Amino acid sequence: MISETFSWIVLFALGAMLVNSAGIWLVYKNIEWAHKNKQYFMCFAAGVLISSPLLIAFPEAIEKNPKAGFAALLGFVFMFFSNKLIEYKTGKSSLAFGITALEGIGIHSFIDGIIYTVAFSASVYTGLLAGIGLVAHEFAEGVITFSVMSASGFSKKKAGILAFFVAALTTPAGALLSYPLVSRLGDPLLGLALGFVVGILIYLSASHLLPEAREYEGKHSYWAFLAGVLLGLLMFMIE
Repeated sequence: MISETFSWIVLFALGAMLVNSAGIWLVYKNIEWAHKNKQYFMCFAAGVLISSPLLIAFPEAIEKNPKAGFAALLGFVFMFFSNKLIEYKTGKSSLAFGITALEGIGIHSFIDGIIYTVAFSASVYTGLLAGIGLVAHEFAEGVITFSVMSASGFSKKKAGILAFFVAALTTPAGALLSYPLVSRLGDPLLGLALGFVVGILIYLSASHLLPEAREYEGKHSYWAFLAGVLLGLLMFMIE
């Protein structure tokens, strides 16, 4: 019998793939509209991803393991140096940039899938809070991935195919491949894993989504961010 946890993981992982694919498809059909509005998706996702880990996921991680704070710091530092490594490598030609970006985006999306598994294994509410923010940012990620592939010299069709396989399909792959291991973790190890995820989510929000959204700042970007924060607060209050 399929467990409730596994059902939620599959639902959100496939949802993330569909939203990411929608971002790829829309920019494929209407690149100007996608670029004009992607900052709102990034700001909303940033609001959810900064509020929900601090309000729900991190306290739960500490409850399961008092040393989860070290794991959260490790997750943040890991993402920081991973991002710096990718930035360093992208200082090459456009094709090299595209290949490196594919690697970085693919790893990032695969980790997103693992995050779903860890978060929902902790509790349904934790998974929902993390999942909503992650799904919200998938649209912008699809737009960005297609744009990077196009700028790297790939044809429109090939850019769309590569973006789907690297940015969209890797998320459910990460969730499904990690579930057999994560589902067997005891509370102490799950607390560390959840703490590590918290560090990643906070990094994604504060160091990736918000700065990138500000580069394309729109009139109502801050309202989109606030809406994401308020959603995190709402889920926290009804827990």
